[in-house]
Amino acid sequence: MTHLEVISAGLVPYAEALEWQRRLAQDRIDGRLPHDVLLLLEHPPVVTLGRASHREHLLQAEGVEVVEVERGGDVTFHGPGQLVGYPILDLRQHRQDLHWYLRTLEQALIDGLDELGIPAERNSGFTGVWTRGGGRKIASIGVHVKQWVTWHGFALNVTTDLSAFERIVPCGIPGVEMTSVERELGDRDSGLGDRVVAAVIRGFEHAFNVTAAAGARL
Repeated sequence: MTHLEVISAGLVPYAEALEWQRRLAQDRIDGRLPHDVLLLLEHPPVVTLGRASHREHLLQAEGVEVVEVERGGDVTFHGPGQLVGYPILDLRQHRQDLHWYLRTLEQALIDGLDELGIPAERNSGFTGVWTRGGGRKIASIGVHVKQWVTWHGFALNVTTDLSAFERIVPCGIPGVEMTSVERELGDRDSGLGDRVVAAVIRGFEHAFNVTAAAGARL
């Protein structure tokens, strides 16, 4: 069973988090980082454009930072109240298969949401996680892999202001309805964020067969 160091970093500007990921990934590639890492954080409002983005899917850029990045996927929004996870995993220690990685990342979130009482599932033909039956998208996924080491990752809406997604065509899917943990549970408890973090970490442990432990900022 592989060791996974989990770093909860709070609110981090997107550019800072991006450079942090890139540095950790290079350290993992070069052998300076001996174990996998999962960064858990949130960002100030930002729209990111993945390699498959179409500019017409950015409907309103005024008043928000826009960043082009190397991850896969189309356009997405990050903002306060969203749990953003950046796994720095060496897939040579797991399985050298990008499709397996994407499906396992989805499964980790599905398992975490199930623990919270939200039935969730995949949507055939798309990457991400949707509510079961209702078809609302609750988590977006976009990754990058270099020499079998991953970075970028997922964005799970917890208490996110869902109106922010009106700026974009989320993940380039016309008509998609975004939702959040708060909306699905009808729960505005101040401890919701901590419960979501704990559930997602347990989802990672189960899906990736890892043992998670809290770590200091690297």
